[in-house]
Amino acid sequence: MNLNASPRDRGAAEWHVSGLTVGQVAERMGIARSAVRWYADQGLLPCERTSDNQRRFFADVLCRVAMIRAAQRVGLTLEEIRVALAALPPGRPPASEDWNRLAERLRTVIVERVDQLLKLLDEFEPNPA
Repeated sequence: MNLNASPRDRGAAEWHVSGLTVGQVAERMGIARSAVRWYADQGLLPCERTSDNQRRFFADVLCRVAMIRAAQRVGLTLEEIRVALAALPPGRPPASEDWNRLAERLRTVIVERVDQLLKLLDEFEPNPA
C-alpha cells in the first residue's frame, strides 16, 4: 500500500478501516497528529481506548476528517461542525445521503457568506461626489 497517495487515490475500502491509530489517521489524511487528537478531544472523532489508553478510531474516521476539513474551509464554526457530524450514523462510514446532506449544508453556508461579502463590498463603494 502506498501511504503517500492521498486517501482519494486509494480504494474505498482503505477509507473505511477500523482500529486506526492517531498516527495512521494523521498520515493518511496529511494532517498533524495533534490535529487528530484535538478533533477527538472536541468530540468530532469518536474513538475507543485500548488497555494502554491509546486511541483507536472507527471505520468512519477518515470520512469524518474529510468532512471536518471541508467544513473548516467554508468557515463553519466548531459548533456547526459538531452538529453536522452528530447527524452521521455513529461508528460506520457515511452513506451517500450523509455526504449529500453535508454538501448541501456547505453550499448554503458558502452562498450566505458570499452574499455577506458582496454586501460588505457595496459598503466600501465610493460615494459619487
